[in-house]
Amino acid sequence: MNPRNAAPINIADKLSRFSETWSPKIIGELNNQHVKLSKLDGEFIWHTHDNEDELFFVIEGELELRFHDGSVTLRDGDLYIVPRGVEHLPIAHHPTSVLLFEPATTINTGASDDDRRMNPETLDRL
Repeated sequence: MNPRNAAPINIADKLSRFSETWSPKIIGELNNQHVKLSKLDGEFIWHTHDNEDELFFVIEGELELRFHDGSVTLRDGDLYIVPRGVEHLPIAHHPTSVLLFEPATTINTGASDDDRRMNPETLDRL
């Protein structure tokens, strides 16, 4: 692919293409990393990623990241990196849209088993 012919990625357009929550969609790749969009609402599960850092960027809404020793709240335009090995619980008290940046091998539930667990190889691409 010639990069001069590639179209820019429009985040609003990509977000309009799905409605399900806690189901990340791949919108780009670079250096064995996935750039993903996800819509969040409610509470996810406590989980950790032993080998991957996880970047959360709130596009719209509010995301609370709970840790065993406190929490951080992200609002529109805020970014936070959860270091590998840190157990966390994402909570969206209201519908929230986020951009995630993480290694292509990252499983959304980490080592935790949950019915929302998604295999990175089968994630939808927008």
